[in-house]
Amino acid sequence: MNVGRSSHLLIWLKIADELGVTVDYLIGGSSSMVLDKKLLKRMEDIDALPDEEKEKFFYFIDMAITYNKTKKAYSSK
Repeated sequence: MNVGRSSHLLIWLKIADELGVTVDYLIGGSSSMVLDKKLLKRMEDIDALPDEEKEKFFYFIDMAITYNKTKKAYSSK
């Protein structure tokens, strides 16, 4: 690897780390920003699971999101 390229990569990594985002997000490779690195790691771990296991996670996540949206809708009235 070229030393100049390596130092540029380190700069990008430091900037991304300070902002709490990925280098991919900084350079426009991703349209969504995940600020919570623990969440990003969990998403990567879930993505590595077999499809059947992923569906179980998505079911519970969808249930929690629906519950909270409903709770918010009724509490604002």
